[in-house]
Amino acid sequence: MAGLPLDPMTEGEVVDHVVGALKRGEGGHLVTPNMDIAWTAARDPGAHEIVERADLSVADGIPLVWAARLLGTPLPARVAGADLIWSLSEAAAFYRYPVYLLGGPPGTARQAADRLVRRHPALVVAGTQAPPYGFEADPGGHDGIREALVAAAPRLVFVGLGFPKQDRLIARLRDDLPGTWFVGCGSAIAFTAGTVPRAPVWMREAGLEWFFRLVHEPGRLARRYLRNDLPFTLRLLGSCLLRRLFS
Repeated sequence: MAGLPLDPMTEGEVVDHVVGALKRGEGGHLVTPNMDIAWTAARDPGAHEIVERADLSVADGIPLVWAARLLGTPLPARVAGADLIWSLSEAAAFYRYPVYLLGGPPGTARQAADRLVRRHPALVVAGTQAPPYGFEADPGGHDGIREALVAAAPRLVFVGLGFPKQDRLIARLRDDLPGTWFVGCGSAIAFTAGTVPRAPVWMREAGLEWFFRLVHEPGRLARRYLRNDLPFTLRLLGSCLLRRLFS
């Protein structure tokens, strides 16, 4: 959909898939494309390749679900990274798989971890980390992240640095932790920490989560949403509707 491979899975099926792989000692990379990721991937071959090579790719953007329905190839549901961080942590707590939170401003990942543990007291948090701004441009910027992760030995890592930065980092870390699942989760760590508010359920289901976030963070998101994502979304839905009508 929108030129991206998407696995037709529910949130529960994603959790079952990840847990099954962890039981076999197999790691992986999970991406959750939304419209911003779809827009980026449409213009950046390297970003598109990241999604192509991921072990699982599930639709975080509700317009992708709508577009699939218009084409007669429906996806069962939206699977948001902001929901998966809770459901995967619940499974990790049950099976005693250590988790690691990587991303956000200083302190945010720790706050998120504390809230996850309050919800799931059996959850083992192997560590949290907030990479410094611009770490990806530093030749040695990945070394400290790698060393901390290898020492912590988590089985599940939530990486919230924004696409495609978080996923390029994941690609560099996977060889060091081949039995670990990495989840590129964008703002999910900040949502979980409560430092960034999440839209009410009715707005998410109506496809208005972008508007809620725009109202709360206009300076950061206005250009991205209004200039890039919204026109891209309208073109995608329009083209799918025309294909449905004239196929």
